[in-house]
Amino acid sequence: QAQLVESGGGLGQAGGSLRLSCAASGSGFSIAHMAWYRQASGKQRELVATITSSGRKDYGASVEGRATISRDMGKNTVYLQMNNLKLEDSALYYCNLGSYNGREYWGKGTLVTVSP
Repeated sequence: QAQLVESGGGLGQAGGSLRLSCAASGSGFSIAHMAWYRQASGKQRELVATITSSGRKDYGASVEGRATISRDMGKNTVYLQMNNLKLEDSALYYCNLGSYNGREYWGKGTLVTVSP
């Protein structure tokens, strides 16, 4: 079982930056990928960014060029740097871990609110 704990959310200003962190702990899993998703009020959950065990990165179209996903494999931690924040970036951000055994794990989310 993997436990995911997100941190770094909070209030940001439009045009500013935020850095989110997600630390995975537990046992019995081997990380195939880690990702960030977000869900704004009244909207469906969408992919923000993902990074595979080999280091391949992919980004959602809405954050392309403004977001950077990175990881510290030794700490089982993934980061999301968001720059040039927009009001529409306000959402609950979830960390996701996909294990090689096919199981998916989710954090409880961290709230990001962007003000004008």
